[in-house]
Amino acid sequence: MPRHDVRFRVPERKLGNSDIEFVVQSDDVRLGLLKVSKGALVWCPANKKRCYELGWASFDRLMREFGHKERARV
Repeated sequence: MPRHDVRFRVPERKLGNSDIEFVVQSDDVRLGLLKVSKGALVWCPANKKRCYELGWASFDRLMREFGHKERARV
C-alpha cells in the first residue's frame, strides 16, 4: 500500500484573501497541490499546466455520490 504524505502551509492572513495549500505526495512522489478557498477547491496535478476547480456545492454532490462513509471512530 502506498504511503501518502500531505503537507500544508497556512498563510498569516484571513482565508478570504489567500488559499490554504496542501502538497499531496504518494511514496515521495508529488501527486499535486490542493488549494482550499472560501469559494472553491482547486486541484493542480504535478507536472501539469492547468488546474481543476470545483465549487463547494459541486464538491458536496461529488462526495455524496462517489465517497464512502468513514468508519466509526472509537
